[in-house]
Parts: sequence; C-alpha cells; structure tokens
Amino acid sequence: MFKGSMPALVTPFNNGAVDFDALKHLVEWHIEQGSHGLVPMGTTGESPTVSHDEHDAVVETVVKAVAGRVPVIAGAGSNNTAETVRLVQHAKEVGADAALVVTPYYNKPTQRGLMAHFTAAADCGLPIFIYNIPPRSVIDMTPATMGELAKHPMIVGVKDSTADISRVSQQRITCGTEFLQFSAEDATALGAHVHGSIGCISVTANVAPKLCAEFQNAMAAGDYKTALTYQDRLMPLHNAIFTEPGLVGAKYGLSLLGKCSEEVRSPLTALEDSTKAAIKDAMVYAGLIN
Repeated sequence: MFKGSMPALVTPFNNGAVDFDALKHLVEWHIEQGSHGLVPMGTTGESPTVSHDEHDAVVETVVKAVAGRVPVIAGAGSNNTAETVRLVQHAKEVGADAALVVTPYYNKPTQRGLMAHFTAAADCGLPIFIYNIPPRSVIDMTPATMGELAKHPMIVGVKDSTADISRVSQQRITCGTEFLQFSAEDATALGAHVHGSIGCISVTANVAPKLCAEFQNAMAAGDYKTALTYQDRLMPLHNAIFTEPGLVGAKYGLSLLGKCSEEVRSPLTALEDSTKAAIKDAMVYAGLIN
C-alpha cells in the first residue's frame, strides 16, 4: 500500500484561515497527477502553527476527499506523548491508513524515552511511521532503537530525514528488509532507493507531482537510467525550494501554478525576491511553467 511519491501536503491558507476548497482541489490534482499517497499535517503542512481543531479538520478533509483512492499517512506528531496518542486516535477514527509520528522535539528524550513514546502511539492500533528528523528535533533515533521498535506489529516504517543514505542499509539490518523506508530528502531520494528505500515523502512533489511520481515509478521498475534523467531535471527545483524553509518555497511554486496562495503563518515569512526568481527559473527548467 505504501510506496512511491507521497507529497508532504501543504496546508493552503486564505486570509489567515485554512482554505479547505483549495485543499480538496490539491487532493484531486495530486491523484490525477499520479501521486502514490498523501501525507497531510506534517511539518510541510505547517503543523506547528495550526490549532488542534484545524489539524483534525485538515486530516479528516483529506481522508474524505481521497476516498480510499490512495493511502493517507496523517501527521500525528508532538513532543507530548498524550497529545500524540490523541492525534493518532483521531487519525484512526477518521479513516487514515497510517500515522506519521515525529521524534519528540525540544525536550530531548533518551532512546528509552523514544521507545516509550512510540510504543504508546503504536498501541492505538494504527500503523505508525517513525519520522526521524534530527535537524529539527535535535535528537536522532538510532538504528538499534528503531530495530527494537520495528518488533511492534503496528510500527511499519520510517520517514528518514537524516540525509544519510547509509542509514537505509543500517536500518535494513536492524529493522528487517520488510520495514518500509521512505526518504524525506528529495535531493538524495535516488541514492536512498538504490540502498533499499521504497519511496519519498516529498516536498518538491507538491509542485511537481507528476515528475516525482514518474521518477519513483522508474526506480521501482529498476530503470535507474531513466530515473537519473528525472533527477537531473528536478535537482534545480529541489535546491531552489529549500533555499528558505521548504514549505514556503512549495507554496510559492503552487501559487505560480494557480493551485493555492503563497500565504504562510508567522514565524515563517514570504520568500525573498531572489528565492522566488530561483524557484521560477527551476520550474521553467523542469518544464512546469513557460
């Protein structure tokens, strides 16, 4: 069920409020473009700045709009275990296929604390993907800890944001070859797939869903020569989108496509003009706009 290109969905805003109409249109567009699944309410969905009610409503809206056509992995992370459990339970209640749970940020738990946190989330009975992102959470789940957690029947995979391609191989040893490893780094998704990942939970796929899906399809077919041509075509866009926080770049790219506004919530800000120019140039290079 879980594989390929899964956009880490942005949350569209309009005059400060969630734009649910635009969100539904994005869901339809991504499915039409060939995305293999959707991941609402992760970091790219601005989960740190939406309210709990907004978070729940976005997840429920996406699940209903998808209507079972592709899997939905609902962002359900917090540095509060009780809140994480509530978010996972809500995702399960509204019909999400899995939950994405980030390593708790700011309070810096030990590896033992990570074990307790993720076990509590998994005990809710919904498949759990670990979201390991040391640059944002300041902690790193070791392959050994992940291997212990992988013994839980509801902990099924990882979204790996370490940008260390060798982690895929290390985690195949500790977690087993059936453990579902997703890259979260667009620029290194090609190398990660060669090592054994089965897809990418992608920021760039917000803007280039068809190209990212075709890129993953080529790799799944073992056609790395074709995949490399997609990598070359998309690399300037990966770089440009991440010049500033990636979700801001993704929203700007979507605004050029007429899909949603570029509006973000503070403390994020609109892009510098130089970043906008770089994203526009990269979209032209990729053939997304003229």
